[in-house]
Amino acid sequence: MSEIVKAHRVVQEVAMASPLLKNLNLSSRYQANIHLKREDLQLVRSYKIRGAFNKISSLSKANLDKGIVCASAGNHAQGVAYSCQKLKCFGSIYMPETTPRQKIKQVKMFGGDYVEVFLTGDTFDDASSKAIADAEALGKTFIHPFDDPKTIEGQGTIGLEILQQYKEPIDYLFLPIGGGGLASGVGAWIKEFSPNTKIIGVEPEGAPSMKLALDNKCNLALESIDRFVDGAAVQKVGDYTWKICDKVLDDILIVPEGLICSTILRLYNEDAIVAEPAGVLSIAALQLMADKIDGKNVVCVLSGSNNDITRMEEIKERSLLYEGLKHYFIVRFPQRSGALKEFVNDVLDSGDDITHFEYYKKSSREKGPAVIGIEVQQPDDLQRLQKRMTERNFIFEYLNDKTDLFQFIV
Repeated sequence: MSEIVKAHRVVQEVAMASPLLKNLNLSSRYQANIHLKREDLQLVRSYKIRGAFNKISSLSKANLDKGIVCASAGNHAQGVAYSCQKLKCFGSIYMPETTPRQKIKQVKMFGGDYVEVFLTGDTFDDASSKAIADAEALGKTFIHPFDDPKTIEGQGTIGLEILQQYKEPIDYLFLPIGGGGLASGVGAWIKEFSPNTKIIGVEPEGAPSMKLALDNKCNLALESIDRFVDGAAVQKVGDYTWKICDKVLDDILIVPEGLICSTILRLYNEDAIVAEPAGVLSIAALQLMADKIDGKNVVCVLSGSNNDITRMEEIKERSLLYEGLKHYFIVRFPQRSGALKEFVNDVLDSGDDITHFEYYKKSSREKGPAVIGIEVQQPDDLQRLQKRMTERNFIFEYLNDKTDLFQFIV
């Protein structure tokens, strides 16, 4: 624990003691006393600056002069880039080709002339393999985004601050998990100095790599991942981090990507907080624990706000699908005038809205298929919509629950 105290003194040069703020909307919704640790307000808009700076600051001058290398989906890269500029050392930063442009731009801005960005592969793990090979070939130091004691200690300073800022007993602490650096560092500090606090790790449904490791008592890699929650989409967690998390976490929750999207939109609409998908993992998990946190003191780490505005349409779409408000069909229209008008007037309810329409006319057939997306007001409206289509002899196929066909057509 003394190393986290030392790290706290180091990271104060680049990271503020982020505020721990009560959120009135969340507290009212869950009838609990909910505070958010606002790491999204750091200069680089995530907690990653803590671990990156703590690690790079620990290097000898000789190693700094040789340069450093890192791999990241975005937030760690920004922390490393800013650290390079601050410490006047040169860094090569490898990022997946799927990284949002906004994050790439920010990395270049924070690093200035001290960093060079290389885009490679589709996942963090692809970029990491390339970065490690570069470091070994050129004798540079690889700055791991999570699986390094110095990085873990830097992230652990958040736990130190939480207990300094919150004077009441904390019943539940929710921590997002990507590679596990934050959860292991913060979890270790909280377990030592607030042993009665239940520490809950949170992973996206599309990349539950820490749960895989803990369930199997072995650090295994996922065969495939959903890269949507890019800041937490890791196929394999750290060898250091999973062993620490195995000791300090009381539970792990797996959160659907759709719920993550709904949480992003709700935070923006209700609190004017712009958060990235990985940043809201801990807050999204509250819905899954609503019965247990009732009346409790709860802290969630809001870990980052590096969201690309161009992703908002996809975020809204995923949210609507998860909430049961957006539905896709293949509808076979009779090829006669007035068929579409009949569908709009007699099948759709007053609150229904057509948001997607692709019509394929087949001149040699009596019926023409169309892919239609319909947004409804309430989840229960789906059953009534399907009933009206059946009553009026519209032949249809529901697509939402046909994963392969849905992804191919829509």
